[in-house]
Amino acid sequence: MFGIFKKNKKAELEATSKIYAVAAGEVVSIDKVNDPVFSQKMMGDGFAVIPTNGDVYSPVAGEIMSIFPTKHALGIKMANGLEILLHMGIDTVELGGEPFDIKVKEGDKVTSEKLIAKIDLEFLASAGKPNDIVVAITNTADKLENIELTKLGTVTAGEVIGEVSVK
Repeated sequence: MFGIFKKNKKAELEATSKIYAVAAGEVVSIDKVNDPVFSQKMMGDGFAVIPTNGDVYSPVAGEIMSIFPTKHALGIKMANGLEILLHMGIDTVELGGEPFDIKVKEGDKVTSEKLIAKIDLEFLASAGKPNDIVVAITNTADKLENIELTKLGTVTAGEVIGEVSVK
């Protein structure tokens, strides 16, 4: 009689395990990022998108847990407990937030359809900063069972590019 609730819960968890392209552009595995902190997975496993425009969407369904004062990074927590770092550009902390326009606040619920930030890509280029948008699962060691990227290469924002499973 109550089996229907178990199926709904399973469907809900499957939906929250999907990961999405944060921007239109090219998805690459995290080990291709030109920053050893990310490419060596010191911040956790994940992926990056080399964007073709400055619109940034949430890579997962979750809640905004933190916005860095320099606006270059956000923390998102998924319902399954995974903690996501969305880092815009490489070595962009030193830009003092100038090229970033954050569209969310801490506590906001987000999905892949939610525009969470805009990046001035021309500003990044003129500052000599790579525009990679890195998505890292910061509690990889404790919580992540597996991340499977099913789509690398050219993507549109919000496109499903893989899924994660938790321990």
